[in-house]
Amino acid sequence: MRIAVVGAGGVGGGFGAALAKAGADVTFIARGAHLATMKNQGLKVQGDRGETHLVPTKATDDPAAIGKVDIVLFCVKLWDVESAGQHIKPLIGPDTAVIPLQNGIDAAERLVPILGSNAVMGGVAQISASIVGPGLIRQVGSFMRMIFGELDGKLRKRGQDFHALCLKAGFDATLSEQILTELWMKFILLAANASIMSVARQPIGKLRDDPDMRPIFIAAYQEAIDVGRARGVALPADALERILEFTGHAPPAMKPSMALDLERGNRLELPWLGGKVVELGRQLGVATPVHSMMYAMLKPYIMGTPA
Repeated sequence: MRIAVVGAGGVGGGFGAALAKAGADVTFIARGAHLATMKNQGLKVQGDRGETHLVPTKATDDPAAIGKVDIVLFCVKLWDVESAGQHIKPLIGPDTAVIPLQNGIDAAERLVPILGSNAVMGGVAQISASIVGPGLIRQVGSFMRMIFGELDGKLRKRGQDFHALCLKAGFDATLSEQILTELWMKFILLAANASIMSVARQPIGKLRDDPDMRPIFIAAYQEAIDVGRARGVALPADALERILEFTGHAPPAMKPSMALDLERGNRLELPWLGGKVVELGRQLGVATPVHSMMYAMLKPYIMGTPA
């Protein structure tokens, strides 16, 4: 199976390396020093799942040099969705599946006008990993899961074949017939956690058991759940309990990528996470006081640390 990974950061690099190790023909699309190191020294992934050193690593900054592929793992930052979507058109054949693994809930709907409804699936990545140096990715914890499915809920051979490959690669994978629900379950968790941990500047283990913080987690999750239900998303009756269960067992050192970006002075995905909860709440008439407060506090950092 030919796979292109667009954006070789923590998500793309982590899953892409595992798939390549399992025998898939994987090419990474990257840039700068990260690309140069991958081409010269390979891609290294370290963490609680052990170390993978992919040598040689197939990598380029030119999708046209790759040609048509079976699967595209689309892992760029949310502000790059449209530009990257245009850039990867040479990868798309008549049955290519593009699986967006962004945070947020709208990457697929933003890609459909660019690549066509046949090409775009929905996807959810559950992994805590980030680039710590050129050609080097570090994963926190051992959990690593991908959920994906057709936007219309139907099962197709391309999804079934990719699901089998994911299982061969050794990480948890689910081929879902309810990918919109899966997207929202991650969004509810991440929109809250990213903002809370960014405001507090602490990892999850320092916050989740604090009796003063727990009500804030619960309120933020519930606001996003209320927004999702008001929008007509079929969320499970025990959505809050499931999300609290995940939070309770997450690695103590885990920080969402937005909190790491804040520490590094980088641009934030806030408008598509907590900001999206606030935006949809206003549109749907759902109160979001906790998310609104966190959004206002973090808004000065959206484009990086203020000068």
